[in-house]
Amino acid sequence: MPARLEGKNALVTGASKGVGKGIALELGRQGCNVAVNYHTDRAGAEQTVEELRAMGRQAFAVQADVGVAAEVDRMFETVFQQFPRLDILVNNAGVQTWKPLLELSEQEWDRVINTNLKGCFLCTQRAARHMKEQGGGVIINIGSGCNKWPFLRLVDYTASKGGIEMFTKVAAWELGPYKIRVNCVAPGAIEIERTRLEAPDYAGTWARVTPLGRVGYPTDVARVVAFLASDEAEFVTGQTIWVDGGLFTRPVWPYE
Repeated sequence: MPARLEGKNALVTGASKGVGKGIALELGRQGCNVAVNYHTDRAGAEQTVEELRAMGRQAFAVQADVGVAAEVDRMFETVFQQFPRLDILVNNAGVQTWKPLLELSEQEWDRVINTNLKGCFLCTQRAARHMKEQGGGVIINIGSGCNKWPFLRLVDYTASKGGIEMFTKVAAWELGPYKIRVNCVAPGAIEIERTRLEAPDYAGTWARVTPLGRVGYPTDVARVVAFLASDEAEFVTGQTIWVDGGLFTRPVWPYE
């Protein structure tokens, strides 16, 4: 049975580690060639590339700050030098600032909004222009639990991810006539390098409040991304798919 994405070409932003790396590798397992974007972690991106090439996929690393238009343009030029067409874009690159609203600096706000939300806009726009000409494509934006719930001390991150959800809906409407599907995948508590630093027992802390009783992993998110990128999801667009073990279906309920 052939892989569901055999021969497709994808660009995954922020794919040097964590969820982005998991997505890049799963797309590779499903048959994709993958452009691996990174901002500062070149070594991590090259490791992702090596793992993809070991699967027999065409892969390469491409550096860019997705919040800077000129760098995004350069990144897409590089991608199109390697790939004759781009079938899949995954907007995963993201940063956050752990700080109360009253202490957050303008510079910190701008860094998060530029990377997470502006970067999603810039990459979507550039990819969609190409996809329109080629007759279609798939764009998948990575959201968060704070698409739905406000997270304390993450006001800039929450604003950016809430914006991504509404951006996804508008983009799906506008790009649908060009056979471009746009969806959002919103992970719950996912154990990666960054989140393990947030709590002494990150997995145990979040497993206790997740209905399925465990923390999530990059592969959990990546498999849903691969499904949405495939023809099996050809009538799905404008949606947010929660990959959270039921975590964000729960209201605040004090009687437990």
